[in-house]
Amino acid sequence: MIAVYKVLLALFFVALGVAALHLLNKDIDDVISQLGDFLRLNPESKFVNFLYDHSSMMSEPLLKRIGLLAFVYAAVSLAEGIGLYLEKAWAEYLTLGITASFLPWEIFEVLHRATSVRLALLIVNSVIFVYLLKIVVARRRPGLAAETE
Repeated sequence: MIAVYKVLLALFFVALGVAALHLLNKDIDDVISQLGDFLRLNPESKFVNFLYDHSSMMSEPLLKRIGLLAFVYAAVSLAEGIGLYLEKAWAEYLTLGITASFLPWEIFEVLHRATSVRLALLIVNSVIFVYLLKIVVARRRPGLAAETE
């Protein structure tokens, strides 16, 4: 299940990278206006105004960095997904490390301002981390593998 999630995540980040690179040499305000029209959003809504207010931060170098980072993260997620599907030990360690690296940030975010989404992400990633840790430990100790099955 985690392998499928990682592959879907990779596809999402490829789409994000393509979208960021597609915005190069374009007027971001025009793109927001077209997107708002396409989605039939009220042009006076808070969401549309938020996008207009923050569109000035989107420079070409920033869009290039977003695209590059999205493609790198997509490649890592795809490697994780394929490795987990093929039941490779390195993929389990990679997923364990990446999941563990997000936990301190998620804890900080929940302590800073608790929301249901932040709390749910923390719980889901903690459950995934414990599950993967249990699998990795069980594979290192042959006696524990029988207990986990």
